[in-house]
Amino acid sequence: MEDTIYIYNSLTRKKDKFVPLKPGQVKMYVCGPTVYDQPHIGHARSAYIFDVIRRYLIYKGYKVTFVRNVTDVDDKIIGKAREEYKGEDLNSAAQKVAKKYLDAYHEDMQQLGILPPDKEPKATEYIPAMQKFIQELIKRDVAYASGGDVYFDIKKAKDYGKLSHQAIEKMEAGARIAPGEKKRDPLDFVLWKAAKENEPSWDSPWGKGRPGWHIECSVMSSDILGDEFDIHGGGLDLIFPHHENEIAQSEGAGKKFARYWLHHGLLTINSQKMSKSLGNYVTVKDFIDKYKHPDLLKLLFLSTHYLHPVDYTEEKIEEAKKSLERFEILFKKIMEIKMHNRANKPVKVDFIEKNKNEFTEAMEDDFNTPRALGCLFKLVTDTHKFIESGKTDKEYADMVDQAGRVIMNLSREVFGLSLLDELAANDSLEVLLLLSDYEKARRIKDYVRADSIREKLKQLGMIVEIMKDGRVSSRRSL
Repeated sequence: MEDTIYIYNSLTRKKDKFVPLKPGQVKMYVCGPTVYDQPHIGHARSAYIFDVIRRYLIYKGYKVTFVRNVTDVDDKIIGKAREEYKGEDLNSAAQKVAKKYLDAYHEDMQQLGILPPDKEPKATEYIPAMQKFIQELIKRDVAYASGGDVYFDIKKAKDYGKLSHQAIEKMEAGARIAPGEKKRDPLDFVLWKAAKENEPSWDSPWGKGRPGWHIECSVMSSDILGDEFDIHGGGLDLIFPHHENEIAQSEGAGKKFARYWLHHGLLTINSQKMSKSLGNYVTVKDFIDKYKHPDLLKLLFLSTHYLHPVDYTEEKIEEAKKSLERFEILFKKIMEIKMHNRANKPVKVDFIEKNKNEFTEAMEDDFNTPRALGCLFKLVTDTHKFIESGKTDKEYADMVDQAGRVIMNLSREVFGLSLLDELAANDSLEVLLLLSDYEKARRIKDYVRADSIREKLKQLGMIVEIMKDGRVSSRRSL
């Protein structure tokens, strides 16, 4: 495996060649949801961006360990618990809120076809580990207890501001100590918060309380991925103070932490920030209820580089519909050709290889999905041209088949598009390709593979039948 991927690293502010700590393996941590409300399409963009990056790394042959945390104790969660469960015990109410909206997040991610993380740690599961981490910071004299709270001492942090590229002097100029805070310096941040009356809390060496927001990611990532790992991701809004503080406390504990920092641009609605008060708040459920097809949202996201902000408009969704139709029209053509021609032989075709290689080049240039998507559509166009002009070629059906397979594989394996699912339900290209593979496996007596393919067909609602003359056919199960 060649290391040819270049990633824009927020830490260095340039594209760095991606060289994982261990050859062939990638350890990746992404900041996940704070579960206090229905997931919106901004959450969907963040999840999808890192899903595509993860998928591409897997496509390239890397073994990826993907971790996405859940913040399930937080001021917003407590506030929602007061609102939705008035009069109930606040601790149990907060747990109900966290479960309700984490379930909603999982359901929406599944609807979007986003792969689940390999590990999904929750903040409340790591309270003892966080306390141990904080004790180590105090021992190293980079943190201090004050009136039941514990703070990180920014003056003890090495190169504080190196991720956000801010001078500490400028940060100090606008910093203030809020009422109730017991810190020594306005820039110091909380690691442990003393409990307020009736709020969720845990026993600790500093009294009852709960962790600050920043500490959970340092503890979870080091516990699951080790003291140094490859990629840390999140939105641009997390660079400061969240990710800056993660670096400070992790390095303060003697850990090396993340090597590549990826941050994505944020989402707007018709050029405005999404807000319930503006009436432009679009949940994932709202989108799927209205448009039915999650690929439309994905195509919108793919059309903008992850570093840049994306503006959601009805017009852009209509453009995505036209893009989706381009795929569907081609797949139906390929299906018709395969219905009348036997195509089982993998072939190398210049126009397919050229577009596939350009797709790879685009993805390896900082995961440039707009360019890669353009390569995929160029392959669609070139396949249409070949279908019309290449009929005299003796390998015509094989070449058309190969183009369909490449488009299907790239769109599904890398972009996670489900654009064939509806067609597959109607005995389309995917069913035909699987039947072709099944027939070939039987012919070479690879019965293990044949059984595996038969099971895939069964999952698509198809029953495979062997005719008396040995031909393979299928019918829809009742």
